[in-house]
Amino acid sequence: MSLSDFLTPINLNAISPKSGYYSSQLGERIRLFTTDFPDLEEKADIAIIGVQDDRNATNNSGCALGPDYVRERLYTLFEGSYKTRIVDLGNIRQGASVTDTYYAVKTVVNELIRKDILPVIIGGGQDLTYAQYLAYEELEQKVDLVIIDPRFDLDEDTFIDTIETTSNSYLNKIFLHEPNYLFNYSNLGFQTYFTSQQSLRVMDKLYFDVHRLGEVSGTVAAAEPVIRNANMVSFDIGAVRSSDAAGNANASPNGFYGEEACQIARYAGFNDKLSSIGFYEFNPAFDNNGQTATLLAQIIWYFIDGFYNRKKDFPLNPKSQYLIYKTSLKHEDHEVIFVKSKKSDRWWMQVPYPTTGSANERFHLVPCRYEDYKTAVAGEMPDLWWRTFQKLN
Repeated sequence: MSLSDFLTPINLNAISPKSGYYSSQLGERIRLFTTDFPDLEEKADIAIIGVQDDRNATNNSGCALGPDYVRERLYTLFEGSYKTRIVDLGNIRQGASVTDTYYAVKTVVNELIRKDILPVIIGGGQDLTYAQYLAYEELEQKVDLVIIDPRFDLDEDTFIDTIETTSNSYLNKIFLHEPNYLFNYSNLGFQTYFTSQQSLRVMDKLYFDVHRLGEVSGTVAAAEPVIRNANMVSFDIGAVRSSDAAGNANASPNGFYGEEACQIARYAGFNDKLSSIGFYEFNPAFDNNGQTATLLAQIIWYFIDGFYNRKKDFPLNPKSQYLIYKTSLKHEDHEVIFVKSKKSDRWWMQVPYPTTGSANERFHLVPCRYEDYKTAVAGEMPDLWWRTFQKLN
């Protein structure tokens, strides 16, 4: 079965300007599936995929129509100071059942990752995150998942895997999926009044990283190490405040500013480890003068910009490109070791595997901030070290 079996071509006439595109606009630079399916043997770095299914998007019917509205704005943006190798593979239409759509998304994303092509999903409902996650099942690797969302999308009252997969409950499916290959889940931008205390206790018990909007908004750089740890990212456009992104039936007055969302996307692109990203829940029926479509196009542009500015400095090869710092704790006969990249000035922290852990590695490298290093220099154990060690156990 070919990838083209799951995808339908783009109707370029319906979304392109009458005058066409300038040679340096993305509409000219991206290889598009309009008649013939792009040859993926001609090297591509990024593949754009639309998903036209919103049947399980809670209170947001109409977001299945979003992909082409985003393309219309994205294609008019100009290429950055690099040569892009991007393909747009068209849309995955809704299957006979939602499960059929999930299977198509899983298959396409899995195949692209195997080809070392990063899929950018412009989706319907955020329940498609579950299908994006399933693509990693056959890759035999642990997954670090980062979700930008004002809610946890977790039904803690019926915490079972047989619950229906919706945009409000897909985390149940991910957390309880067998085999379990989720190593870490992080949320950026949750808003406490949308979040039950029971959900917060679940996150704490599982040693997951959750960050309130107030912790991150205004200091988006603090989110960079969290995003740098991700294999896959899921971005709910509802995480952006309604004044900047009204194109969502669940839009809220509070959330990230548009420029903060762009910065988060750039950090994601900058992440050497990231292999897929999805942008979900954009609904053109609620958009004001195409503002949300324009913002989402710009968010994707910043992701592309980050991708083509990657430093390829995930430690530790070659070791000459890194600085090693060792710190001692006050009350324990223990040292915490930090690694700093000379290329990017980014920091990592070594967390040892327990004696029953990996036979091939002695420690796990977790992205961290300079503030974590200062905490260890002061003789205190960084909270990130402890939570990571518990997960390794």
